[in-house]
Amino acid sequence: MGLFSFLTQELAMDLGTANTLIISNGKILVDEPSIVAIDQHQGKLVAIGNKARQMHGKTHQNIRTIRPLRDGVIADFTAAEMMIRGMIKMTKAKGGGMFSPSLRMVICVPSGSTNVELRAVRDSAEHAGGREVYMIYEPMAAALGIGLDVEAPEGHMVVDIGGGTTEIAVISLGGIVCSESINVAGDVFTEDIQTYIRQQHNVRIGERTAEDIKVAVGAAIQELPEPPDDYIFTGPNILTALPATISISYQEIAYALEKSLVKVDAAIMKVLEQIPPELYADIVEEGVYLAGGGALLRGLAQRLQEKTNIAFHVSEDPLRAVARGTGIALKNINRFQFLIK
Repeated sequence: MGLFSFLTQELAMDLGTANTLIISNGKILVDEPSIVAIDQHQGKLVAIGNKARQMHGKTHQNIRTIRPLRDGVIADFTAAEMMIRGMIKMTKAKGGGMFSPSLRMVICVPSGSTNVELRAVRDSAEHAGGREVYMIYEPMAAALGIGLDVEAPEGHMVVDIGGGTTEIAVISLGGIVCSESINVAGDVFTEDIQTYIRQQHNVRIGERTAEDIKVAVGAAIQELPEPPDDYIFTGPNILTALPATISISYQEIAYALEKSLVKVDAAIMKVLEQIPPELYADIVEEGVYLAGGGALLRGLAQRLQEKTNIAFHVSEDPLRAVARGTGIALKNINRFQFLIK
């Protein structure tokens, strides 16, 4: 038994549309973009994570970069399996050791996942070496990572804005009371920025540049108390193909994102309408917690607070909240009834 436990490696995986994090024994071993580069002729993996992201949009005809997840679920099964396998290898390289241990894994999935989508995640993990695979819904993992007592008889509301989905859930007594999952999140914000710059400035930009703009000057409201400096970038003019240098402000990005942010507002209001009155009182008193990369959008908490008259709090280190919660679930596999086996 002692030898078996020695040869069992426990991994918590936040398999995200934009980034994948792997935690073992409370330490983050892998924090890489969810992207792979594949040689099209031989079907071999060329690069994974950061190395593949550097190639994204810059490869020649033999190499293709693929993001295996779209809208929070696996879109390319083969690439997803390659990515999971490669990232598990990274953990072994950091952990060292001669043996290839059997893997016990907890993976977080969107709360709106269908049985087919859950099966795809499970199959990918098992093909990559997972012996015991459990799954946890993202809002529950986010609540655990924020530090909320999910098993208490009080209501907690969490909004997790990731790369592919925005997950909104009310949690009480170790279960999800009501939830909403929409495919409007970081990737859609990036596309909004690309569309805006193409239409307003007649300049084409790639996904990576749009992502950089979102990080540098992304905002949810037109008036920020501490505005960031304008972002300057160069791209080809659509009409002339000559280089054009553009300076873009946070107000322009707030305008570009408005259409998508309205959908997030509506989804939050939809969940608020479904909450039982006793739990609603708890949430008004405690406030709503924001997690995920989208929580870093400047002024988002203020915007939502003004719309709902409920306090919104950005959690500490929102990018890693879900991964931390998945790690907590891994340590308490026998205790938490809400894990999907």
